[in-house]
Amino acid sequence: MAIQLYNTYTREIETFKPLDPAGKVVKVYTCGPTVYSFAHIGNFRAYLFEDLLQRQLEARGFRVHRVMNLTDVDDKTIRNSREAGVPLHEFTKKYIDAYFADCEVLRIKRADAYPAATAPENIQRMIEMIEVLLKKDIAYQAEDRSIYFRINRYPDYGKLAHLNLDELRPSGRIQQDDYDKESIGDFALWKAWDEKDGDVWWDSPWGRGRPGWHIECSAMATRLLGDELDIHCGGVDNIFPHHEAEIAQSECCTGHRFVRYWLHCAHLLVEGQKMSKSLGNFYTLRDLLSQGFTGRQVRYALIRVNYRLPLNFTQDSLVEARQSLLRIDEWRQRLADLAGSASPDPRYALDSAERFLTALDDDLNISAALAELFEQIRTTNRAIDQKELGPAQAAALLREWETMNQVLQLQDEDARIAPEVQALLDARAAARRAKNWSESDALRDKIAGLGWMVKDTKEGQKLTRVSGGT
Repeated sequence: MAIQLYNTYTREIETFKPLDPAGKVVKVYTCGPTVYSFAHIGNFRAYLFEDLLQRQLEARGFRVHRVMNLTDVDDKTIRNSREAGVPLHEFTKKYIDAYFADCEVLRIKRADAYPAATAPENIQRMIEMIEVLLKKDIAYQAEDRSIYFRINRYPDYGKLAHLNLDELRPSGRIQQDDYDKESIGDFALWKAWDEKDGDVWWDSPWGRGRPGWHIECSAMATRLLGDELDIHCGGVDNIFPHHEAEIAQSECCTGHRFVRYWLHCAHLLVEGQKMSKSLGNFYTLRDLLSQGFTGRQVRYALIRVNYRLPLNFTQDSLVEARQSLLRIDEWRQRLADLAGSASPDPRYALDSAERFLTALDDDLNISAALAELFEQIRTTNRAIDQKELGPAQAAALLREWETMNQVLQLQDEDARIAPEVQALLDARAAARRAKNWSESDALRDKIAGLGWMVKDTKEGQKLTRVSGGT
């Protein structure tokens, strides 16, 4: 089955076919963080969907060339840096570093490039694009000395968001980076300097100023990936005006179709409500880690629902994620114990990994993919209990899991038993041999306090990590 993706532009499920004549390289641009504060879990839902997409493409043999921008100059970054009394570059660096640290904890694969909007080569590219649009009379300089894009010169403006512009009343020029879809108007490509910008400005042919948010992404995407992209991702809140503006200015500048497939992630709710600081349901990754949850538990909770469906993020969902990961850990440990040093049996191929990947081929149907995984866990555990599985077969199943985990990235990589845990485990084994059950229970509780669960089986004590590790 070929990969099928829902294209926001056409509102249809389409078979994915890359621009690359050889059909191997996929050019992907993903909207990155605006670094005026710590990224929140709503942001990371989108970044994890993009990570899942990249890993699935790679599992199917594509080589993904992905670029993610860092918006380090816009209305919010300037406002917050001035309020903090810190130079813009120093202010944004703190949140850029935090973003990369969070990605590491969530096992998000690094993009090939993270261009910052303020980098000289990107500012130069923005100026060059604006000059082209001015020469084509698609852009103009207004009385406030800012440069604006004429939306009436691009007939397809509004098609990504499926807006009928004729039914909406234009409200003139829009200088702010964000505006509502009712506020249709010419948007700023270059903002003339004013006092609110402080010392944030660049020289241009039109005087001191700074780029608008929309032109930043068009410039960085085309500079690093070329005039035509395979896939562009982001949250649904990016569709209008940001991605709509990207299409208009990019295609008017280059004369080429900017993006083949537009993929957008639905909103994240927290306990059934929109995430808001005023409601007390606003979470960063750091908030959840401080509550005792791990990175891989948060990862599971954020990827478990298809990206196009709203995700209701709750404390219960994190507990469920912990329990689901525990099932995976226990299953994998049982297979490893049974397999020992055996080589995988080439005749024992249940094709569970292929069924898993086939489910994800259907517009990243993660629910069906996880259902395949847990069905495999159920049937395997039953086979082990009934002694119907041999070491070589267990090794074959472990290899199937490795294929699935290349996409999921859920395996506990820090399952090594610390010396103090092993000492408690040995002491508990001695207590059980002496039938000192109260001592055995006390030692089990101590082991649990260190993040491990002990289960007594016919083969002896089995240790499974419950918390800790990413």
